[in-house]
Amino acid sequence: MDNLGTIFLSETVGTAMLILLGGGVVANIALAKSKGLAGGFLMVNFGWGLAVFAGVTVSYSSGAHLNPAVTLGLLASGADLSAMQVLIYLLAQMLGAFIGAVLVFVTYKKHFDEEPDPANKLGVFSTGPAIRSYGWNLATEIIGTFVLVFVVIGFGRAGDVDTNTPAGLAALGALPVALLVIAIGASLGGPTGYAINPARDLGPRIAHAVLPIKGKGTSDWSYAWVPVVGPIIGGVLAGWASLALLPLT
Repeated sequence: MDNLGTIFLSETVGTAMLILLGGGVVANIALAKSKGLAGGFLMVNFGWGLAVFAGVTVSYSSGAHLNPAVTLGLLASGADLSAMQVLIYLLAQMLGAFIGAVLVFVTYKKHFDEEPDPANKLGVFSTGPAIRSYGWNLATEIIGTFVLVFVVIGFGRAGDVDTNTPAGLAALGALPVALLVIAIGASLGGPTGYAINPARDLGPRIAHAVLPIKGKGTSDWSYAWVPVVGPIIGGVLAGWASLALLPLT
């Protein structure tokens, strides 16, 4: 398989695993009659961190970007990525996110049927603000994603990477990235649910819109731009900032 094919397959599988386990933990704590009902936000933080751990582990061959903000942030930081590679990363991440969301629906189908609140159903697939204020919600997503990408680049600049692995989360190792995601969720996740990943939010939101979910309500498209635009801005800013604040020598 050529390089582009490897990237596409690896990123699709890794992002699908990420969303299956990340969306799954939200379904577990939010949907009626689930054994994990009302498990709390800290359980969500740990679940998403471990979802990242699993996603990074299975997508090592592409470097495990799993996130357009990471791909674009690395590009902004000077990573050697061609335009075609970037496009393949982004397409695979969106496809994987959609597939992962569909698998969450299949896993929890009967619980979706029993859940009376459309907001809880949507929350399994995509993020939403605790207090809706688009400008402040955007700022939260920019800051959270900046931390993610800046620290990821910092790991690499510190020399703690596997030079035989393509640039991305996998080069750091799955555990440090998982802990970073838990930290972001625990510290910065309250206002918006910390998408910090355009594909993580948009792919599952599309799945929510097209899947035959009983009583699902709207997909809240009026908010959907925030967890796409915010992470992209945050990732690119982190890439640019790394050039000055994380010098190679």
